[in-house]
Amino acid sequence: MPEDPLSRIEVLRREILRHNELYYRQNKPEISDKAYDFLLKELQQLESENPLFASPTSPTQKVGNDQNAGFATVSHRVPMQSLDNTYSKGELLAFDERLRRIFGIDQIPYYVEPKIDGLAISLTYEDGLLTQAVTRGNGTAGDDVTRNIRYIPTLPEKLQGEHIPESIDIRGEVFMTYAEFERINSERETINRAREAENRIREKEGKLPQKLLPLFANPRNLASGTVKLLDESVVATRRLEIILYGCGFCAPEIFTEQSELRKTFEHWQLPTLTHSWQVKGIEAAWKAIEELDSIRRDLPYPTDGAVIKVNPIELQQQAGQTSKAPRWAIAYKFNPEQAETRLRDITIQIGRTGALTPVAELDPVQLAGTTVSRATLHNEDEIARKDIRIGDVVVVEKAGEIIPAVVRVVKEKRGTASTPYSFSNHLKDLGIDAERIPGQAAWKLTGEEPLEQTIRRITHFASRVAMDIEGLGKAVVSKLVECGAVKHIDDIYKLSEADLLGMVLSTNDKGVETTLREKSTENLLQAIEKSKTQELWRLIHGLGIPHVGAQLAKDLAKNFGNIDALMQADLETLSQIEGIGSIVAQSIRAYAEQPEHQRMLANLNNLGMTPAAPGKISGDKAIFTGKTFVITGTLPSMGRDEAKALIESHGGKVSGSVSKKTDYLLAGEAAGSKLSKAEALGIRVISEADLLEILQQS
Repeated sequence: MPEDPLSRIEVLRREILRHNELYYRQNKPEISDKAYDFLLKELQQLESENPLFASPTSPTQKVGNDQNAGFATVSHRVPMQSLDNTYSKGELLAFDERLRRIFGIDQIPYYVEPKIDGLAISLTYEDGLLTQAVTRGNGTAGDDVTRNIRYIPTLPEKLQGEHIPESIDIRGEVFMTYAEFERINSERETINRAREAENRIREKEGKLPQKLLPLFANPRNLASGTVKLLDESVVATRRLEIILYGCGFCAPEIFTEQSELRKTFEHWQLPTLTHSWQVKGIEAAWKAIEELDSIRRDLPYPTDGAVIKVNPIELQQQAGQTSKAPRWAIAYKFNPEQAETRLRDITIQIGRTGALTPVAELDPVQLAGTTVSRATLHNEDEIARKDIRIGDVVVVEKAGEIIPAVVRVVKEKRGTASTPYSFSNHLKDLGIDAERIPGQAAWKLTGEEPLEQTIRRITHFASRVAMDIEGLGKAVVSKLVECGAVKHIDDIYKLSEADLLGMVLSTNDKGVETTLREKSTENLLQAIEKSKTQELWRLIHGLGIPHVGAQLAKDLAKNFGNIDALMQADLETLSQIEGIGSIVAQSIRAYAEQPEHQRMLANLNNLGMTPAAPGKISGDKAIFTGKTFVITGTLPSMGRDEAKALIESHGGKVSGSVSKKTDYLLAGEAAGSKLSKAEALGIRVISEADLLEILQQS
């Protein structure tokens, strides 16, 4: 039965208020801005269709509240409203149509500017002197954060120049650059490494360990959290930035157009927008939005959209406002950045409660300022709905700090040998006993006991996705573990014919036993011996290091060449590898530092484990060593994967986005924006024929 409107409205209100608390007060959002906006839009639609259920306390009628305890509350002389927003050109045209009806004119003068992704702030200057800084709060009153705002180095204490009003509230956004964000997180990682070393000593002395510092999720949250710190000494160590673009109260009033603000702010030596567009008509405004979209990644401040404002102040006053937002402005938000990459594997992440989450192991790709090599697949139903298969080219999306997700499959690039993914079969291959929770899409481990954990760990090590020891499936592993012949991974390589021959695998209802016979025993021992020289990545994957799937195991094997080098690598060395973040690096270090793992790896070495390291590229084959390529457009005779493999086989690296670090852009037909950016940066652009000629000459 479909949910009745009132029930759905109540659910949406509770959910949106919860997300408001996470975003505005805790700086720990769980969903992307786009997902939040769609929840809000659904609620607005339901309230519009069911006016009897309208409420002045609904989140559709109120600004999200960022107020925190510990700060004085200050009322705004002019309310700080939020903006209505859209991801649709159609809704933008409807916004223009409504205003044209109100004003009775054909083309409205607009002012288009970047939408800064930061913390909204209002600065009060009295006779040119900075006297107060207040956050948006609930729109009518906010937190007094003056003492922290004064640490922003680009913000003047006194306005310079002429025509300075007696009193003015200047509106803007506090933000943090990616470089500063990375510097702060890097410092925390250094502190954590020192604490980890100290904790090992403390553990031996029976003392409590020091707490490790969590890494920050993204620049926006860190900037917002820093402004709200009660400890000024910490604020002083972090470089905040500010951009000013609006005006609240002003006495006497000196502005007649929105476009005047930027010029006046520059004259007063305030930090302001580097780009803006004064246009006439919505189509001209749309062209400005498209131009902003093409340059936004190179701007000195983070932006997630464009703000379109009616330029004349007189018309703004005529349009008016709702309880939450002005009717004379709207934010057009760019869709979260997406990228195409190859899905190499699907691994299963086991939570502390035994819940199983499928995770996509991807070819590393640049996305929203970071390298993404893993993405959530949510659950079995989501994989089936999108028909996601191992080997597919997929589109991944990431917004801010939110975990990257697979949006869809590029089915036109799917190979003919592709087969549908079976969640239950995958669990069987991995030796994981689990069942689907009734009424849910989630799976959970069943009967998880120490003995079963051992069986699962050994089965994974021997599976075809790891060491590929034929004949050492779950039935054999279970019996070996149950009888005590195998307790650890290295025990596999101590097995003899006496341990295996005649081992009872099962008994049917008539009492007839199935045993391991001579030929099967011989084949299994040969498979175990053969596995000693398997590829290094298979051993790394087989160890079961948390967060290390097959593709990442290959990257680690390529970077370190042997298991000892990997186990001895420190956090800094690990974090420098593309696709490895702080969580994965810490997971590898935690595994390497466990005494039982060190003992097991030493035993494997003594038992003759000599995994094959990835082949090194040298001589003429290494012509592209140290060079970074980006591939764009349709090549005449080879697919992108083929071109990528060819470049990598000669030592090169293929990236997904053009930057100053790019050496070559390999361009085919319909090259698009990457070609324009490469030309603007002076990057060498080559064709498929050029690539083949370079290789032939070498």
